[in-house]
Amino acid sequence: MARVNRQWVLRQRPKGLIRPGDLELVEAPVPALKESQVLVRTVYLSLDPTNRTWMNDAEGYLPPVPIGGVMRGLTLGVVEESRSSRFRAGDVVSPMAGGWADYAVVNEMELRQVHRAPGMPLTANLSVLGMTGMTAYFGVTDVLKAAAGETLVISAAAGAVGSIAGQVAKARGCRVIGIAGGADKCRWLTDELGFDAAVDYKNEDVGAALDRLAPDGIDLNFENVGGDIMIAVYNRLKTHGRMAVCGLISAYNATKMPPSPNFARIITHRLDIQGFLVLDYAHRAREMVAEMGPWLQGGQVKWKVHVDDGLEGALDSLNRLFTGNHDGKLLVRVSEEAAG
Repeated sequence: MARVNRQWVLRQRPKGLIRPGDLELVEAPVPALKESQVLVRTVYLSLDPTNRTWMNDAEGYLPPVPIGGVMRGLTLGVVEESRSSRFRAGDVVSPMAGGWADYAVVNEMELRQVHRAPGMPLTANLSVLGMTGMTAYFGVTDVLKAAAGETLVISAAAGAVGSIAGQVAKARGCRVIGIAGGADKCRWLTDELGFDAAVDYKNEDVGAALDRLAPDGIDLNFENVGGDIMIAVYNRLKTHGRMAVCGLISAYNATKMPPSPNFARIITHRLDIQGFLVLDYAHRAREMVAEMGPWLQGGQVKWKVHVDDGLEGALDSLNRLFTGNHDGKLLVRVSEEAAG
């Protein structure tokens, strides 16, 4: 009996938060494999802010998901069938171009083997030891070139990337201030992750808090949010301050563009502002693992995952990224991990 594949298909471009009718969960038979193809059963689907940008008809680092196309997403799964000499049933793999679906038929050249790190759950490969960890690590070490004694401010600091970035910066000797929403998240940053201070943007004025916590100004900004929060940090960057722009999540559901900073300050303060994509660092993953691995084993770097069950709830899960109703890296468990 042919397998049935559930797939989330984009039906229309969302306006604001994703709503019913923007995507549709459809069923289709899994096609027979051709030579060199592999059938992958999705175990975990990674939900990331960039997923929302792929739904827009706008210029980006990847083309928009076409209307009628299966929603794109980073996945980790298990080989169910193989007509490839490189992979066999039971292998844990990650497609280079995954999707929101139960199964994916993938060419062997578009698939990479996943090796579980000793003592670590499989979810680590989609979080602290995956793209999330690389984004945080290289944003701090390569883009910002963070040095001991510098003050770093991180927005969305309790999120998957921000929480790890702050710990990497602390390990490099920085003073770290996180911006997060809610007292519980701020306490987690300071009490458990070792941040020097945290600003609760939901209950205090960000600019006033930064003036209190960094009266001499800010050396570095790891920017994930954009909008008013970014402007508050940007306006307090010292001369020769550095900003790594990782994301602008405040704009992803916006129906009009949020405010922008005063670009004249780039000149007057000789600021260094750089956008970056983790894809640029994929070939350097071993560098990150070599330094981060011992930190993880020794408990110096802590991390969280929030796992929702069921592909059918992926839309509600994705909206958690914009409401803040989750902790750490957001994943959907689509099927069970292989035994053993």
